[in-house]
Amino acid sequence: MLAAPRHPPLGRGLAIVVALLVATLARADAERPVPALPSGIPADERARLQEIADRAAVATQVETEPFLARPAVFEYLLDHPEFATHVTRALRFARYRIWQTPQGLFLDDGWGVTGHFWLAYAASGVRVMRARGEYSQTFMPTIRGDAVTMIAYALAPAEDGKSLVRATVTGYVRLDSRMLATVIKVAPGIAQRKADLEARRLVRVFARVSRAVEDDPGGVLDKVGARPDVPRRELEEFARLLRPR
Repeated sequence: MLAAPRHPPLGRGLAIVVALLVATLARADAERPVPALPSGIPADERARLQEIADRAAVATQVETEPFLARPAVFEYLLDHPEFATHVTRALRFARYRIWQTPQGLFLDDGWGVTGHFWLAYAASGVRVMRARGEYSQTFMPTIRGDAVTMIAYALAPAEDGKSLVRATVTGYVRLDSRMLATVIKVAPGIAQRKADLEARRLVRVFARVSRAVEDDPGGVLDKVGARPDVPRRELEEFARLLRPR
């Protein structure tokens, strides 16, 4: 989204898709995390998510470093991925773009990954997203697949109205190509390490935005508000969250 660090953006259901689809060029036949989908997911959606998880070629589950954040700000960005990418682009933390389409949210990472994603489930302390995307590069076959990303988090009260956020990110990618899914098992561990790294980077971006908001909330608003295409309603809602308490 910006000519800055190649880190994932906030609030994107395709966050793990980006890392995992790229990483599927190699993977060991390593043990995958056991799917633990929240019990409240409707049966039809649960069946779709479970099928992706059960047939995943690549999977990751990592506990990230805890960080301080205002709970309302953290959850607002988590639940408004399109707006969240305006924030990360304005702050030069990521270069991804997300926008609404009739089929759902669409992501373009600027490096060959595109696709739709949907919020499959939201409840206190957890968000589950489903995605359909592809990775395309010159001189390489296009890689297509489906993904499930789950962000589970706990908020522990801290000083000045902030909370200590502890998050676990779980992701699964199922490839369309059975041949590619088989080939990627040849090189042990490469995709697993890449997937784990990207999962941690995802939460680090949340932490960086949280620090920026605490250090200079007015400056963050000015930078985001200067973007001509930022949704005005979300900008006003975000501004209310940043007002001094």
